[in-house]
Amino acid sequence: MNAFAGAYGDERRAAAVARLSQQIVSHGSVVIRVVGGDRNGELAAHRVLGSCHVTPRETVACVAQQTARACAGRRVVVPQDTTEVNFVGRISRGLGGVGRLGETPGFFIHAAIAVDADEEAVLGLVAAQIWNRREHQQTPRRQRDISAKESQRWLKTTDQAGQLLPEASQIIMLGDRENDIYQAFVRRPENVELIIRAAQDRALADGGKLFAAPAGWEELAQQTVPVASRGPGDKGRQATVSLRAGPVRLCRPLHGRNGTMPPEVTLHLVEAREISPPAGVQPLHWRLLTTLAVQTADDAAEVVRLYRLRWRIEQTFRTLKSDGLKLEECQTHDPWRLLNLSALALDAAVKTIQLVDARDGSNRPASDVASKAEIAAARAICPTLEGNTPRQRNPHPDGSLAHLSWVVARLGGWNCYYKPPGPKTMRRGWDRLKAIAIGFSLKKPGKNARIP
Repeated sequence: MNAFAGAYGDERRAAAVARLSQQIVSHGSVVIRVVGGDRNGELAAHRVLGSCHVTPRETVACVAQQTARACAGRRVVVPQDTTEVNFVGRISRGLGGVGRLGETPGFFIHAAIAVDADEEAVLGLVAAQIWNRREHQQTPRRQRDISAKESQRWLKTTDQAGQLLPEASQIIMLGDRENDIYQAFVRRPENVELIIRAAQDRALADGGKLFAAPAGWEELAQQTVPVASRGPGDKGRQATVSLRAGPVRLCRPLHGRNGTMPPEVTLHLVEAREISPPAGVQPLHWRLLTTLAVQTADDAAEVVRLYRLRWRIEQTFRTLKSDGLKLEECQTHDPWRLLNLSALALDAAVKTIQLVDARDGSNRPASDVASKAEIAAARAICPTLEGNTPRQRNPHPDGSLAHLSWVVARLGGWNCYYKPPGPKTMRRGWDRLKAIAIGFSLKKPGKNARIP
């Protein structure tokens, strides 16, 4: 199914964007010379990315509608985070500054994805804000309203999730310490719950301080928490943590005294502190503020488990950048084309993760990721990839994402008797499936049709 159908004000333009999106996924690259295939394809891609009718906002909105359908009836967590894409050593060419000193050319991406709370599988992209910082604000930060700060992205994304996923049985937003904003708690949509890691040692209504509160609470339980890999070479580890939890009443911050915010807000605090960490390793210590009710040890353990799923957005950024598509190495210099390319690359990164997730089994339909032509091609080619033994046969239901993922892995060179396929194998297989799918495709606009 074409997620971009009806978008951008022109069917041909929408079809061109859809083709470019599929090429990015299949090639595992954002270098237009590679994605285009030949000179005509390269020029066509540049025309699409440079069109004034194609915007990152509309691209993300199209993809998010597909995610909303996948989330219907599910309990989902929505981790959100920000990453910067920097181009060290590259001439600015209209890009703003990133980094601690703001001297490196680059731009920012703030994204949120949906993750099934029970299966822990990525369901799709929910929202993304992509911006190029042109100049720094002159007004002191504490004198500006939240709407005039870049930190408003956290509140805006939460609002978008609440509006986009009304059919989900429950929506739980996850945020790291940068999301510890008083307004985030008091302005949240009614259908959205929050789990945010505390960064500020806030004043409590009873006169105490937030970080000292758990010292007077009894230990509820001890739990083993998987700590995700931080990148290549890191296999992750298991951390044993002590859990404490209780209600807290946060006071309104001194620099937020206006008539729109209540003087206090009641939340629950869950503290997970690691016991006996390995030598030379920083111990895990999470202070999690949540709007969920936490009454028992199981409730506290569930909050910690759900917050752990925040690593899925970090995995998405790694797939987008150094560990996958290498967005920071793309050869596109024009800021408008670069931001459009980033929106498509973000969608491609999520789809790559979905295919890798599904390789061991998934009940989700293949249409969540692939087009009708690609699903038809996978169905037709599957028998030729199967062997005589049970292990050499596709064990998944026809039409499922897991069935598609098995075919993609085999096309990518995966041997059924060895370790599960990695992202590179999946991208190589996806490229081959796309080539096979050409014969199953519906009629498309001419290759050289000019799309303004």
